[in-house]
Amino acid sequence: MSDTKTLYTAAVHVTGGRDGAARSSDGRLDVKLSTAGAPGNGTNPEQLFAAGWSACFQGAMAIAAKAKGIALPPELAIDAEVELRQGDDGYALAARLNVRVPGIDPDVARQIIEAAHRTCPYSKAIKGNIDAVVALV
Repeated sequence: MSDTKTLYTAAVHVTGGRDGAARSSDGRLDVKLSTAGAPGNGTNPEQLFAAGWSACFQGAMAIAAKAKGIALPPELAIDAEVELRQGDDGYALAARLNVRVPGIDPDVARQIIEAAHRTCPYSKAIKGNIDAVVALV
């Protein structure tokens, strides 16, 4: 394994679980939490994961596009869906990223998406662990 360098450490303090609160050590994240699908004013872990993965993925796309000498359009958008599932073996997640890259040839867009999926840290973390689909729409 190659040497690695820590670039950033996120530190978040959570109390009350799914019906509690989360606050980052720097105070930039300060949210109420609520159970997925239940009434309440807070967000849930699935929404936070969807936001984190799609934001990270868009950054990985920018790196892949730059390597090809392509500028991504400002209208690039990702719609993320994270499902909380329950089956015979307990709870699991499934996730989808629907990526829109207007103005870029679809074949080139797919190449950028595939490269991003190989390099995005979130994509790497879930590879083989949950049902995940990344699609150009």
